[in-house]
Amino acid sequence: PDLTGHEKFGLGNVKYNISGIHVTAVELPSASISLLPRSGIKLVIGNASLTINMNWNIRTWMFKDSGRSTVHISKVFVTAIFSTALDNRGPTSISLTSCRTTSGDIDIKLNGKS
Repeated sequence: PDLTGHEKFGLGNVKYNISGIHVTAVELPSASISLLPRSGIKLVIGNASLTINMNWNIRTWMFKDSGRSTVHISKVFVTAIFSTALDNRGPTSISLTSCRTTSGDIDIKLNGKS
């Protein structure tokens, strides 16, 4: 979905809109899934990266600008624990018990009129 909002900076408000968000690349060089006895599933993703393209525009009382942006996020690490209900009384349910995510580098390239 598009992101729209405003933030107050210094002497005024900045209105922004981010649209056309499109994930163009995902790399998962290290990923594993393991079973946790009587409790669930552990998912570990290491050193992942993704690239996102989007349109953006900003407007302040002094100027407005718009353009295209590419965001590359790398050195992403995720550990997630899912619990499972295995009681044989119905469909198996899975719920997220915990999740920890860190990212190392974020590179943002803005192409605009200014």
